[in-house]
Amino acid sequence: MGIIDGLNKDFESRVRLGMLSILMVNDWVDFNEMKQLLKVTDGNLASHSSALEKKEYLEVKKEFIGKKPRTSYKATALGKQVFKKHLEALEKLMRP
Repeated sequence: MGIIDGLNKDFESRVRLGMLSILMVNDWVDFNEMKQLLKVTDGNLASHSSALEKKEYLEVKKEFIGKKPRTSYKATALGKQVFKKHLEALEKLMRP
């Protein structure tokens, strides 16, 4: 097994890496807050969140607050587990 085999290709994108990093320390984060934290466009965030949702790494909640739609994200148990393994693999790469 190679030294990089433990890395998860699903987190090669800086946006996906950022999203899961934020969701590891926050319960629910809404679309606008996530967009602001990552400094990405609506389409970019929607595209990456959709990919992570398909992998079942995050849960998407859509609701209305008054008449305004609100989308929020939460890391799933699987997402947290897979992301932790990815971080552990990164740490192994940095060891002498």
